[in-house]
Amino acid sequence: MSKRILVTGGAGFIGSHLCEKLLQYDNDVICLDNFFTGSKDNIRHLLNNDHFELVRHDVIQEYSAEVDEIYNFACPASPVHYQFDAIKTIKTSVMGVINMLELAKESNAKILQASTSEVYGDPKVHPQVESYWGNVNPIGVRSCYDEGKRCAETLITDYRRQCNINTRIVRIFNTYGPNMALNDGRVVSNFIVQALQNKDITIYGDGSQTRSFCYVSDLVDGLIKMMNNEINFQGPVNLGNPVEKTILELAELIIKLSNSNSKIVFKPLPSDDPIRRKPDISLAKEKLNWQPRVDIKEGLEKTIDYFSKIINY
Repeated sequence: MSKRILVTGGAGFIGSHLCEKLLQYDNDVICLDNFFTGSKDNIRHLLNNDHFELVRHDVIQEYSAEVDEIYNFACPASPVHYQFDAIKTIKTSVMGVINMLELAKESNAKILQASTSEVYGDPKVHPQVESYWGNVNPIGVRSCYDEGKRCAETLITDYRRQCNINTRIVRIFNTYGPNMALNDGRVVSNFIVQALQNKDITIYGDGSQTRSFCYVSDLVDGLIKMMNNEINFQGPVNLGNPVEKTILELAELIIKLSNSNSKIVFKPLPSDDPIRRKPDISLAKEKLNWQPRVDIKEGLEKTIDYFSKIINY
């Protein structure tokens, strides 16, 4: 049975892939975006689909529609963008979530909140499990995003308790793939763009810090499974790839896969940058029967191919 689904941030990196996948299941999809970091190019191929609707709107302002499900992805997610206007970022996480929760209440809709591994901060527990409360600086340069997402989880949970809304929380770990912006500012896109242009690859710190990289198609499958699961499981649940890589290993692999002549240079580590990041996905395996299938080499090859076409366009 087809549903009417709202995807906020639907023209962004993950949101655009989610919109495309939801349309494949014969749903009607409303893509809501203010285009601060989203791009019409990401969803241009969907505009002629009669089941797709694009609405330019900022979630900080109230929005009304009859919908069955809401995927809330409206928020800049890379440090370059969320630190550009820190106040706007935290308003998006707090006021935007309240507006989407009110819409869910009015429409009797399910709502899935795109939270983040950043709620764990610079973790003292490794790998990170959902029961861990995190180690977050509330007044640092990353706090607008980290604490905004933590507050959003509180709002989602309290609306569920108080208003009996059907909610879901997913904590997304580093995700990469086509539709990332050239100026995204995150490590995979930065390294690929630098490598393809044979520029120095910039590593902040000594490169020993780790991340776990999940290809976007795997993540989208997990999101849809979480929204559709019928068991009494609201999350939060980690969605990410548990294969841990150092930043230096990632840079060396991207140089190799892109046949680049780039050299690696090292610069000081930004403040509050997490040293280790790896999801424990036991809960996702148990509750959603989900785990990533695309390995880092295959995923990077697809992503390098995407950026190569964009740069040479």
